[in-house]
Amino acid sequence: MTRINSNIASLTAQANLNRANTDLNIRLQRLSTGLKINRGADDPAGLITTERLRAELRGVEQSVRNSERASNVIATTEGALAEVSELLNSIKALVVEAANAGAFSPEEVQANQLQIDSAIDSITRISNTASFAGLKLLDGGLGYTLSGVNSTQIIQAQVNAANFLDRATVDIDVEVVASAQQAQLFTRGDYSSNPPFNPPGVDGQLLSSVTLEIAGNQGVQVLTFISGASLDDVASAINAVAGSTGVRAERVSAADITSGLRFFSNEYGSESFVSVQKLGNSGNFFDTVRLLNDGPAAVLDYTNPAIVESANRDDGLDVSAIVNGALASGRGLALSIRTGVLDLELLLEEAFATTVNGTQSSFSITGGGSLFQLGPQVNAAQQVNIGVQSIADSRLGGTLVNLTAGGTEFQFLQSLKSGGPNSLKERNFLAASDIIDSSIDEISTLRGRLGAFERNTLQTNIRSQQTAIENVTSAVSVIRDADFAVETSQLTRAQILTQAGNSVLALANQQAQSVLQLLG
Repeated sequence: MTRINSNIASLTAQANLNRANTDLNIRLQRLSTGLKINRGADDPAGLITTERLRAELRGVEQSVRNSERASNVIATTEGALAEVSELLNSIKALVVEAANAGAFSPEEVQANQLQIDSAIDSITRISNTASFAGLKLLDGGLGYTLSGVNSTQIIQAQVNAANFLDRATVDIDVEVVASAQQAQLFTRGDYSSNPPFNPPGVDGQLLSSVTLEIAGNQGVQVLTFISGASLDDVASAINAVAGSTGVRAERVSAADITSGLRFFSNEYGSESFVSVQKLGNSGNFFDTVRLLNDGPAAVLDYTNPAIVESANRDDGLDVSAIVNGALASGRGLALSIRTGVLDLELLLEEAFATTVNGTQSSFSITGGGSLFQLGPQVNAAQQVNIGVQSIADSRLGGTLVNLTAGGTEFQFLQSLKSGGPNSLKERNFLAASDIIDSSIDEISTLRGRLGAFERNTLQTNIRSQQTAIENVTSAVSVIRDADFAVETSQLTRAQILTQAGNSVLALANQQAQSVLQLLG
């Protein structure tokens, strides 16, 4: 049948031409943008996937930049610490030089003191001025803030790293489970009534001359005592050379000379020892014992083999404690614990470290530290929090110093300045040297800790995140980017179909004119 009101062939040709034009436009758009997905209608599922991947990719790229920025901060901090280390080494040399008093005049020693004062002032200046883009690095601003530290139990608390997770504070509980001990030996003083001594002597006085080798972790000294010398004289002679042996002596009971003498190390811990050896044939009466099972001296009984045993050497014991449910590593009176969420160092007060009674010492970390965002997601698992303590002279080199008048005091680097208790004028060279050594150790440890963080955390994070960037970018490209080989072939097809559609549409429109032939 032939109709002129409805040209079905033309409509069919138009529909196919429209589809060909639409396909042509799509190919042109993809080739011009390089993207296979330009809007949601192109691939709804692919759009959702790629947008999530692109968001992750931006986070990963930023985490690399964060790590590189953190590495710059660490490098700047380490550079300042290197200068402090050089200053401390120079101070060490000046103190050692001044200790050679027999070869240096007082004027030269004073000149050394002036140089020490200048070096210590420079260390504090570096502490106050070292910065990165306005961020102070070594003035304690990047350290942690603590609350509730009981100074009668904990002398010093150094937090190197703490992960707060979702907590406002990190609570710390410390319970001593094994006491720190000095190395100690005992010798009796009840010479008048004790049956083994025949004939009996006078309580508290040597029965015959004796030569003793006194050794500790500081060195060895040989002392000779004559017959009849008092145990108090023996103790005084040993204490006079305690600086070169690390061993001191005192009555077991201050009010009772018959209680004997206690030889003990200056320091606590397994690195300390006491050795008292009798030399020669004289003085066979002299013997030393140690407590079995490291019991307390309060239960000392020289005649009970269940309590004491004959020995001429004893070693100290490190403190052992539970910190937040984990066993901490002890060294003398010091504790350290390193877990995934806490890196903490403590110096315990003597009475607390030597008493096991189930009492806890508690305090809180309330804030502070330096937080580094190293992952693409903002959560605790992808963050690292480390602390950088102040290195000012009033915070550096904290050391327990034995005072001449008795007892101990926690002293810092500032005590070496003019007018301080450890200045060169005071001639406390041993204490000054210990404080400097402690300062050097602190700076070296801090540099090593920051270096380990940069090498093992930041650099590995950069490399791993760069690998992630490659893989995520590849995944996004597969879904989102246009394949030019496919698109160009499809473009050619669309162009041909469009041209053919135009020709067919023209023929379809001409078919209606054939009706005129029927009208004659």
